[in-house]
Amino acid sequence: MITAGLLFAALAAVLHVYIFVLESFAWTTPRTRAAFGTTAEEAQTTKTLAFNQGFYNLFLAVVTAVGIVMVVLGHRSAGAALVFAGVGSMLAAALVLVGSSPDKARAALIQGTFPLIAVVLLVVGLR
Repeated sequence: MITAGLLFAALAAVLHVYIFVLESFAWTTPRTRAAFGTTAEEAQTTKTLAFNQGFYNLFLAVVTAVGIVMVVLGHRSAGAALVFAGVGSMLAAALVLVGSSPDKARAALIQGTFPLIAVVLLVVGLR
Protein backbone atom coordinates (compact mmCIF):
# COMPACT_ATOMS: atom_id res chain seq x y z
CA MET A 1 0.00 0.00 0.00
CA ILE A 2 2.81 2.41 0.81
CA THR A 3 4.38 1.92 -2.62
CA ALA A 4 1.04 2.51 -4.33
CA GLY A 5 0.47 5.60 -2.19
CA LEU A 6 3.89 6.96 -3.13
CA LEU A 7 3.16 6.27 -6.79
CA PHE A 8 -0.06 8.32 -6.64
CA ALA A 9 1.77 11.04 -4.70
CA ALA A 10 4.36 11.12 -7.50
CA LEU A 11 1.59 11.38 -10.10
CA ALA A 12 0.09 14.28 -8.13
CA ALA A 13 3.50 15.98 -8.02
CA VAL A 14 3.99 15.58 -11.77
CA LEU A 15 0.52 16.99 -12.44
CA HIS A 16 1.29 19.99 -10.24
CA VAL A 17 4.56 20.61 -12.07
CA TYR A 18 2.52 20.65 -15.28
CA ILE A 19 0.07 23.11 -13.71
CA PHE A 20 3.06 25.22 -12.66
CA VAL A 21 4.24 25.39 -16.28
CA LEU A 22 0.78 26.35 -17.50
CA GLU A 23 0.25 29.03 -14.88
CA SER A 24 3.75 30.48 -14.75
CA PHE A 25 4.92 30.28 -18.35
CA ALA A 26 2.01 29.57 -20.69
CA TRP A 27 -0.80 31.50 -19.02
CA THR A 28 -1.59 33.76 -21.98
CA THR A 29 -1.36 31.09 -24.71
CA PRO A 30 -4.59 30.06 -26.46
CA ARG A 31 -4.32 26.46 -25.23
CA THR A 32 -3.88 27.43 -21.59
CA ARG A 33 -6.59 30.08 -21.81
CA ALA A 34 -8.96 27.42 -23.17
CA ALA A 35 -8.02 25.01 -20.37
CA PHE A 36 -8.67 27.64 -17.69
CA GLY A 37 -11.60 29.29 -19.44
CA THR A 38 -10.12 32.77 -19.66
CA THR A 39 -10.15 35.38 -22.37
CA ALA A 40 -6.98 36.98 -23.71
CA GLU A 41 -7.77 40.11 -21.71
CA GLU A 42 -8.40 38.19 -18.48
CA ALA A 43 -5.21 36.19 -18.95
CA GLN A 44 -3.17 39.33 -19.48
CA THR A 45 -4.72 41.02 -16.44
CA THR A 46 -4.15 37.99 -14.18
CA LYS A 47 -0.74 36.98 -15.55
CA THR A 48 1.19 38.06 -12.44
CA LEU A 49 -1.26 36.30 -10.11
CA ALA A 50 -1.11 33.12 -12.16
CA PHE A 51 2.70 33.26 -12.21
CA ASN A 52 2.74 33.36 -8.41
CA GLN A 53 0.09 30.65 -8.08
CA GLY A 54 2.09 28.42 -10.41
CA PHE A 55 4.98 28.56 -7.99
CA TYR A 56 2.71 27.44 -5.15
CA ASN A 57 1.92 24.36 -7.23
CA LEU A 58 5.62 23.78 -7.91
CA PHE A 59 6.49 24.04 -4.23
CA LEU A 60 3.79 21.50 -3.31
CA ALA A 61 5.25 19.15 -5.92
CA VAL A 62 8.77 19.63 -4.55
CA VAL A 63 7.70 18.97 -0.95
CA THR A 64 5.92 15.81 -2.11
CA ALA A 65 8.90 14.63 -4.16
CA VAL A 66 11.35 15.20 -1.31
CA GLY A 67 9.04 13.24 0.97
CA ILE A 68 8.86 10.36 -1.49
CA VAL A 69 12.65 10.24 -1.75
CA MET A 70 12.99 10.29 2.03
CA VAL A 71 10.56 7.38 2.43
CA VAL A 72 12.41 5.39 -0.23
CA LEU A 73 15.73 6.10 1.54
CA GLY A 74 14.34 4.75 4.81
CA HIS A 75 13.36 7.98 6.57
CA ARG A 76 9.76 6.84 6.72
CA SER A 77 8.31 9.16 9.36
CA ALA A 78 9.83 12.41 8.12
CA GLY A 79 9.23 11.46 4.49
CA ALA A 80 5.61 10.51 5.12
CA ALA A 81 5.07 13.83 6.93
CA LEU A 82 6.34 15.71 3.87
CA VAL A 83 4.26 13.63 1.47
CA PHE A 84 1.15 14.23 3.57
CA ALA A 85 1.93 17.96 3.73
CA GLY A 86 2.28 18.11 -0.06
CA VAL A 87 -0.63 15.96 -1.18
CA GLY A 88 -2.80 17.10 1.72
CA SER A 89 -2.36 20.70 0.60
CA MET A 90 -3.12 19.72 -3.00
CA LEU A 91 -6.29 17.96 -1.86
CA ALA A 92 -7.32 20.88 0.35
CA ALA A 93 -6.80 23.29 -2.56
CA ALA A 94 -9.06 21.14 -4.74
CA LEU A 95 -11.75 21.20 -2.06
CA VAL A 96 -11.45 24.99 -1.74
CA LEU A 97 -11.73 25.31 -5.52
CA VAL A 98 -14.92 23.26 -5.77
CA GLY A 99 -16.36 24.92 -2.67
CA SER A 100 -15.71 28.44 -3.88
CA SER A 101 -16.38 27.86 -7.59
CA PRO A 102 -18.70 24.90 -8.18
CA ASP A 103 -18.44 25.54 -11.93
CA LYS A 104 -14.77 24.49 -11.60
CA ALA A 105 -15.66 21.03 -10.27
CA ARG A 106 -13.95 19.32 -13.21
CA ALA A 107 -10.69 21.16 -12.52
CA ALA A 108 -10.97 20.35 -8.82
CA LEU A 109 -11.51 16.68 -9.66
CA ILE A 110 -8.42 16.65 -11.88
CA GLN A 111 -6.38 18.48 -9.26
CA GLY A 112 -7.55 16.43 -6.30
CA THR A 113 -7.95 12.83 -7.43
CA PHE A 114 -4.30 11.73 -7.29
CA PRO A 115 -3.72 13.42 -3.91
CA LEU A 116 -6.89 11.85 -2.46
CA ILE A 117 -5.85 8.37 -3.58
CA ALA A 118 -2.33 8.96 -2.24
CA VAL A 119 -3.65 10.04 1.16
CA VAL A 120 -5.98 7.05 1.47
CA LEU A 121 -3.35 4.51 0.39
CA LEU A 122 -0.67 5.98 2.63
CA VAL A 123 -2.95 6.11 5.67
CA VAL A 124 -3.86 2.45 5.14
CA GLY A 125 -0.26 1.45 4.41
CA LEU A 126 1.27 3.25 7.37
CA ARG A 127 -1.19 1.89 9.94
